[in-house]
Amino acid sequence: MLYKKLLTAAQICHQLKKSGHVKALTTVRHHLDILKEAGLIEIAKIEETRGAIKKYYSTSTKLLGYNVPEDFDTKYSSAIKNTSKKLEDVLDALAPKATLKSKQKPDPLYSQYVLMEIVNRAMTRVMERSKPGNPGKSSKPKKQKT
Repeated sequence: MLYKKLLTAAQICHQLKKSGHVKALTTVRHHLDILKEAGLIEIAKIEETRGAIKKYYSTSTKLLGYNVPEDFDTKYSSAIKNTSKKLEDVLDALAPKATLKSKQKPDPLYSQYVLMEIVNRAMTRVMERSKPGNPGKSSKPKKQKT
């Protein structure tokens, strides 16, 4: 979304709503802050309109500087396979819940939507915990030799 053009938090919120993902403006701003701190996006332009400041976000040029290595699939095939299996298990576990809660005909895309929300929130949690200087850092403690 930000790769194509500069957008404000409100415009991002509107674009998400148009694509069926209704998010509060405060939620969008929170995630923008996390992405900005991670260096994935940046404030590209600031405008003052009727006393209010509008921040326009874009993708970070650092993000565009990385290329996936040709051997990526081979090198990370085990991690991809394990992660895919775990996500499939979560999706399978969600399917019955989506049909039991509602008397309407089940929407097969609903479980996928919930899975994407889970993945997004889990990634946010990981990124927040892995910030430098964060006492809740997600790195595993080293085992001590006895």
